[in-house]
Amino acid sequence: MSVSRVVAALLVGGLAALPLQAQSDGGLRGLIPDLFSFGDCGEPLCLNSGVNAATGHGSHYIGSTVQGTDNLIGFLSGAIAAAVSSVPVSTATSAVAFRFEGGRPVREVRSGGPIFGERVQTLGKGRLLLGVNLTAVDFTSVRGVPLDNVAFNFTHQNTVGFNPLDSALGSPAFENDVISVNTSIDLNLQMALLFLTYGLTDRIDIGVELPLVHSDLSGGSIARVVPFTNPTPHFFGTAANPSLNAGSSIDGTATGIGDVGARVKVNLGGSDRGAFGFLADVRFPTGNEEDFQGSGEYAVRGLFIVSGRFGNFSPHLNGGYLWRSGESLTDAVLVTGGFDHLMAPWATIAVDVITQWQVGTSPLVLPGTVTFTVPNLRHVEPTNIPDRRDDLIDGSLGFKFLVGNALTLVTNVLVPLNSGGMRANWAGTIGLERTF
Repeated sequence: MSVSRVVAALLVGGLAALPLQAQSDGGLRGLIPDLFSFGDCGEPLCLNSGVNAATGHGSHYIGSTVQGTDNLIGFLSGAIAAAVSSVPVSTATSAVAFRFEGGRPVREVRSGGPIFGERVQTLGKGRLLLGVNLTAVDFTSVRGVPLDNVAFNFTHQNTVGFNPLDSALGSPAFENDVISVNTSIDLNLQMALLFLTYGLTDRIDIGVELPLVHSDLSGGSIARVVPFTNPTPHFFGTAANPSLNAGSSIDGTATGIGDVGARVKVNLGGSDRGAFGFLADVRFPTGNEEDFQGSGEYAVRGLFIVSGRFGNFSPHLNGGYLWRSGESLTDAVLVTGGFDHLMAPWATIAVDVITQWQVGTSPLVLPGTVTFTVPNLRHVEPTNIPDRRDDLIDGSLGFKFLVGNALTLVTNVLVPLNSGGMRANWAGTIGLERTF
């Protein structure tokens, strides 16, 4: 069997390995509020409707969860969407280089190139690179807080009666009751990325990227009414069978096309010792935002590239800007630096530090501290998630192994170097590339 047929079979097999499972019309994003649904009124964080009818207290905590940008549930959904859109896409530069002797291409023994960084080198006119990468990500924390121990504290609506003191939060006394919710979330992504790059000229490459994303979301939560008064008018269940505790769980999967990308890279000139280039790419919102398969926004990236070669050692530096069309995600300044080194004629090591620096104020805003003044001064924090920037710094370590004359096996591990955003302990990538 020819090498090209082996590659084609692995491309198809890689895609077929992702289970195709349907999801409900609400999508995976629509499951997040169910983590906070403990009553039967159809809204998050409501007590039993029978309790509401009997005492008038059943819906007094709903407002705590739906306050525009201060929506804790919205923050959680937004953090997941931002994490999915920030999974880095591997470079689409050939690991095989050629020089021409007597009009015929001759393969050069040189470093196989970076995996997530970019180098100036282009394919050459008429050459084609085809490949597939399989990436698995298991998210484990949000802003440094483990996803299996995220805590939320929901406070009572400030009711106003005829007593002047009622204008203060904490009067009547039952307003001091807090509903504490501990959640555990498990979000896994498996992405198969098909990419094709074509040498339009000796200095210009164009390419397309087609991701297929499988999302798997599950979780559970335990809610507890923390009463300030005894007895308390706030409870789950029914008046005949009240309880201060309740639980909920979610589970869903979805598979579909992610955000399709198109790119162009230009070699602006230089030599092996030092060359300059530019890359521009656009990602289209083709992925289903509700199933965490895409951002729901256009994204345009521009990168200046500097790279060089000193024997078997090839450093590179990328700097640029990421523009996003919507308001749910911020723009970012991008800086990536690293090197690739030829360890043997058939093996290359690639090391990178990949950064995204948030521009402006994040739309993922947490509500501030809630202050009670009656009957005494006290403060309640809405969550154990810290209020901080979502800058991303990742370390990348990978290897490229040449198999035959044109087939390359790619392996990589990506690890976070800071605690911004929603992160995984590590993300693994394996892939194949074939140059024609």
